[in-house]
Amino acid sequence: MSLANNIKHLRENKGLQQKQVAIEIGLGISHYNKIENGQREASVELLDKLAKLYGVSIDAIVHMEGEVPKEIVMEDKTTSEQMRLIQELDEKDKGIIFSMIDIMLTKKKFKDFFQKNVAAL
Repeated sequence: MSLANNIKHLRENKGLQQKQVAIEIGLGISHYNKIENGQREASVELLDKLAKLYGVSIDAIVHMEGEVPKEIVMEDKTTSEQMRLIQELDEKDKGIIFSMIDIMLTKKKFKDFFQKNVAAL
């Protein structure tokens, strides 16, 4: 499947019209239409915008084989796989996740501390 077909396939699987995608990624409808028809090349910047819009990687757009990648469900993953996926996030999102983990661990330590010390009274 060509890059143009991959881009079209992603849009159709999301049930979006060309106009909707063009507006979302900041292109004119005519320009976007030419990309889907293979008359214009998609820039890396455009591929990045499309990847974010569809929740896939640029590689998944360029090298799509068969079905659109499915949503990742973290509870089905091992801890090491979850950590690998977290490491792929941008720095801001990673920071948020690690802050949440720190807060939860701190709460647990305080809870354990108070249970231990209150039980000793």
